[in-house]
Parts: sequence; C-alpha cells; structure tokens
Amino acid sequence: MASLPRINTITHEEWLHIPEVTDFVEEVVNREIRIAPPGNWKHAYILDYLHASLKNQLKGQPVRALASSLGLIIRKSPLISRVPDIPVFRDEGEIELGGYLHSAPQLLVEVLSPANTRRERQTKLDDYSAIGVPEVWIVSPEARTVEILRLQDGRLRTTAILAEGLLKPRLFPGVQVDIVAIWPD
Repeated sequence: MASLPRINTITHEEWLHIPEVTDFVEEVVNREIRIAPPGNWKHAYILDYLHASLKNQLKGQPVRALASSLGLIIRKSPLISRVPDIPVFRDEGEIELGGYLHSAPQLLVEVLSPANTRRERQTKLDDYSAIGVPEVWIVSPEARTVEILRLQDGRLRTTAILAEGLLKPRLFPGVQVDIVAIWPD
C-alpha cells in the first residue's frame, strides 16, 4: 500500500508559527488539525450570557473567564490543543511559548453544536481529564440542559444533568448561574 503524504498534521513547533485566524475554530488532536466553523447565533447567545455572568461574578478575584478561541495545550507530543468555549483559570495559570495556556483551568464550559458526536465529546473530556480539569459544564441548547462533570479518580464524571436551578462551580463559592436564563427565547 502506498503511503500518503502528511496532510493536515503538525508538530507543536510548527503550530506556533501558523498565523491566527478568527473565521473558524482550530483544534489539534494527535497532530491532526481539526477545523470547525464558528457556532450559530444560539451558540453565541448562550456563550455571551454565560461569559458575562461568570465574568461579573468573578470580578475582583485573581481569575479570568474568557470567551474566545484560547488555545489550551493538552500535550505537546503528539500535539493536542483544544479550544474550550469558556475557560476559567487563575491568573497564575501557566502561559508559555506562543502565549497558549499550558495548565488546567478550574472550570471549562462547552456549548454543544448539532454536529458534535458522542465520540468527539468523549475524546475532548478524556483530554480535559488528562490535565486535571476539576469541573466541566456541557451545555446542550437542543435539550436545554447543563451536564455537570467533576473530576473523580482521574476522570470527569457526570454528577448532575439539570434543566433548571442554579449552576454553582465548586471552586468559586458565591458564583451562581440560573439555568433557565441561559436559553434564548
């Protein structure tokens, strides 16, 4: 069998030299570049609401909540870089070469898109577990639920799936988000 030339694979060093783009989301999984279009208006609305809510409630704390395409390095070799929808991390997070985050955020928020598969979702959760992310919220616009996963015995495990009530991140006492207010009507 003939071997194919290397297509869409990249090392950490090569990746650092690619120009930044804003028209799509780019993740790298085992050196393979994965490109996805940006989310739709519902996705953007939910992200905007959650980001504003978290940012306002965390004001004055040494913490950052970002709603941008921040590259989170899971592993340098083979390269795995994820782009969480909202990472919340302490200001002393490990930022290094290229300005990418190289440490586990204290909270990650992921808003599902219709194109997301269960396998993709699990692979991403496995990557977040590998670096020790203590809590992940998976927001499903279709089901109008938020799945809360917490790190237990080295793996992110579902602790609740909520359609209403308050989201209260474990590491940020006093912060709470009303689930019903997340959804655009």
